[in-house]
Amino acid sequence: MKKWLILAAGVWAGTAMAQQPGPMTHAALQAVDEVGESAWVEELPFTIQGVVLNDPEEMLDYSYAPGAEMPPKGGQYQMFIQAVGAGDRGGTALYVAQCSIPLFADHFDEAGWANELQRILFDGQGRKFRKGDVVEVTARQAIFYNGKVNINKAHRTTPDNNFDIALVKANAGLPKAEPITLADLKDGNDEAIFDATRLSGGEFYQGVRVRLDGVRLTDTNGWGETMWADRVCTVEDASGRTLLLRMPLTALGEPPSSWFSAIGILNQEGSNTSGYELFVQEIGPELKMTVSGGRPSVSFSTDYEGFVLEATDDLEGGEWTLVDMMPRMMIVIEDDGDADTRHYRLRKAD
Repeated sequence: MKKWLILAAGVWAGTAMAQQPGPMTHAALQAVDEVGESAWVEELPFTIQGVVLNDPEEMLDYSYAPGAEMPPKGGQYQMFIQAVGAGDRGGTALYVAQCSIPLFADHFDEAGWANELQRILFDGQGRKFRKGDVVEVTARQAIFYNGKVNINKAHRTTPDNNFDIALVKANAGLPKAEPITLADLKDGNDEAIFDATRLSGGEFYQGVRVRLDGVRLTDTNGWGETMWADRVCTVEDASGRTLLLRMPLTALGEPPSSWFSAIGILNQEGSNTSGYELFVQEIGPELKMTVSGGRPSVSFSTDYEGFVLEATDDLEGGEWTLVDMMPRMMIVIEDDGDADTRHYRLRKAD
């Protein structure tokens, strides 16, 4: 009996930008050696430019928590910026927490935390930084941890450690999400591809807005959860490669029941040479297959004008061919192939 499998792929376009880089590049700041340790030659303070990829409240809850004595029990702020300068690549996280690590026990009180948030959430003119803004960050502290350098306050409250954010261009637009599959991040044994030159694998995409195509959920454990450690789901591709998805605090609707695409920020957590995961911001086109009277039908969850449906009998190097369809929300596919399994995907037309 023939099986019909669906791969979904969408394209989201952002506004093109050409900003001059600051004295520090993301590529230099995030450079690593052959064992994944930082190769950045520390130079503080420095300035660095980037486009804001997330609203901080998507990622962490920065609300003040009375009585909290250590992260993650207090408020936390994290915002990623991606390179915009010619010749630069990658992205960097900005992080600050209400509570310091236990080693320092240096915590903000409620008034101090409110002042800190006012300083890093707003541009000084009452306008809140948002996704798509190009900003320049002045960093006075930066710490390497689990594979990447974070701009932070070295877990202290002292103003001498502040990072400052200045608006360069408002609403410049998000960068186009780079399309990837799990084969770009994992080898055939489902091991992370680590490349110290940062020309391939997870390092190439670290801190970058990407669109992960052709995956399906193997669990929904983290869907709808609120604590960072709990907000983890696992996806797989048709070859069995897997990846962790870190879910946002924003609502994404019901978990997809079939193949889908996910847009977000490729992050690294928990290891210097692996630990790559996708912080999810959007769930892309999902195709749903039903069979009635032995004939398969594909239904779309919304009107994807400008997309085409393609099919292949071989995921490993097979040719994708256009499936003839009418411009409507459901089509019936004629089963005229000889293969035992046929794969379908939805793709943005060229």
